[in-house]
Amino acid sequence: MIVEDSRLARLELKEQLKAHPQLELVAEASDVEMALTLVKQHHPELLLLDIDLCGATAFDLLAQLETVPKIIFTTAYAEHALTAFNYPTVDYLLKPVTAERLATALAKLPPVLQSETSAAEEPASDSNERPLDSNSNFFVKDGERCFLLKVADVRWFEAIGNYSKVHAGPQAPMVYRSLNSIEQRLQPGLFFRVNRHQLVNLTAISSVEPSISGGLVLMLSCGTEVEVSRRQSAVLRQQLAL
Repeated sequence: MIVEDSRLARLELKEQLKAHPQLELVAEASDVEMALTLVKQHHPELLLLDIDLCGATAFDLLAQLETVPKIIFTTAYAEHALTAFNYPTVDYLLKPVTAERLATALAKLPPVLQSETSAAEEPASDSNERPLDSNSNFFVKDGERCFLLKVADVRWFEAIGNYSKVHAGPQAPMVYRSLNSIEQRLQPGLFFRVNRHQLVNLTAISSVEPSISGGLVLMLSCGTEVEVSRRQSAVLRQQLAL
């Protein structure tokens, strides 16, 4: 569904979407009131959403939705990017939106779109997502705060129930993703699964010592000790040629 107050911009997006027949345009709206009605009627799985909407904003619309679908923002305002990633945002496109840039954003969608049915559900893993390397940045929303972190700055990820804690410097925000889904998203060789609950950045290891249980103990550069399970200790010894 397209939500855009400019008729010409809507026409341009509709024309560009013709190159993506896997998507069905179910509705278009020019203001928040119309969009709210049409979202409830059609239950779109993806919004192409402008931010400035005739006296209101996209965030006024999103605040009124019980279920927020995936979003590709199409806007002239770069300053709203951080707020945008408090929502299930796939991409943030600055106008003028080119066909190539829209295609790149759409390529980030899973083969079958699924709306965010509940904040208590873990986001689905997308096999088409580009692996995160050490220089990649990523957003983490924890409560009302949103953090922009760099993969290289994360010392370790820690599983806490259905959440994972991201240990990066003085910050340790929580993200609703399992350790498995985080591990799958990271470029291989950057992090090591030391046990069921911890995923450690290999560059954050300052020393390795044997433990009394027969495994290994890692000392991280921040001073934290992490115990490696016996099974994973054998794998790590081989990987580090110990």
